[in-house]
Amino acid sequence: MSQVQLIQIEDSQPEQRLDRWFRKMFPHVTQGAIEKMCRKGEIRVDGARVKSNTRVAPGMEVRIPPLPDAGAERPKPVASKVSNADAKMMRDAVLYEDDYLIVINKPSGLPTQGGSKQTRHVDGLSEALRGDFPEKPRLVHRLDKDTSGVLVLARTPVVATKLTAAFRHKNTRKIYWALVAGVPTPYLGEIKYGLAKAAGHGKRGEGEKMITVHPRDIDATDGAKRAHTLYATLYRVASRASWVAMEPITGRTHQLRAHMAAIGHPIIGDGKYGGSSQENLGDGWGAQLGGIISKKLHLHARSLTFEHPETKKTMTVTAPLPDHMKHSWDTFGWTEDLAADDPFEEILG
Repeated sequence: MSQVQLIQIEDSQPEQRLDRWFRKMFPHVTQGAIEKMCRKGEIRVDGARVKSNTRVAPGMEVRIPPLPDAGAERPKPVASKVSNADAKMMRDAVLYEDDYLIVINKPSGLPTQGGSKQTRHVDGLSEALRGDFPEKPRLVHRLDKDTSGVLVLARTPVVATKLTAAFRHKNTRKIYWALVAGVPTPYLGEIKYGLAKAAGHGKRGEGEKMITVHPRDIDATDGAKRAHTLYATLYRVASRASWVAMEPITGRTHQLRAHMAAIGHPIIGDGKYGGSSQENLGDGWGAQLGGIISKKLHLHARSLTFEHPETKKTMTVTAPLPDHMKHSWDTFGWTEDLAADDPFEEILG
């Protein structure tokens, strides 16, 4: 058992989560042990109590309580194994890569990272994209499990820090495509409903859902946060359904799904926000059109524009539609090249 230590984070170590820094420094200590020491106040940063996800940076001083010896018996780590099929899937999903980052077209239905009952996810399968690099690519932002499209991973810790900061400070631009029930009017507009969390039903909050709050009530509603979405109705099928482009100005959980449902046009295939109370003017109920249109969520991160962390050049990466959305587009006679490069130019000037 070691003694109490005070360790100053070095300049060469990038800003990162405390638990990630801790595991690099003491790889024999489990995540559960780190979280327990944080809850008990045994791990402190600059003398203050912290959580495992607290971000730490060079110059900060971390208090390390007595730890078991590295040679002590502990569960053997499970080797990261990626099947040949999953490895091929990940490699086929690559849209762009260089020595600093890699961009993939995340498949619909694949979680970005592990969670409750999730053992197969991008974070784990990214091992297939390691190549000759010492570490697997790191996540710098996320997409919902059933949302497909552009997802960026960093090749190195330093690049991860820069990209994470770019997303946090909104120095990126994302455009999503969706198939929604009905026809939003006006065709080009903004949604500014606030969002607040409604508790989930499971022990760990599974099934968590966001509820919308009218802008005038946001300040008076506990937990409500302002949210802002631009939308543009690109094409329509009579009054049944529409191809809509969306740009989230803020980045709240389930923002696009909740916002579209709030204005009466839930995204097709959205079982969480497109329930039977929504009128879709089609031949199905809720967020289903029926017939040969897939019941999967029709939400796709179409493009991402950001500054390359090393070259400083602005780059835009575009992801083709997933198969189920491509089938719906083909059914309605739409092609991807029908959409303007920037459907929001009129709003943004």
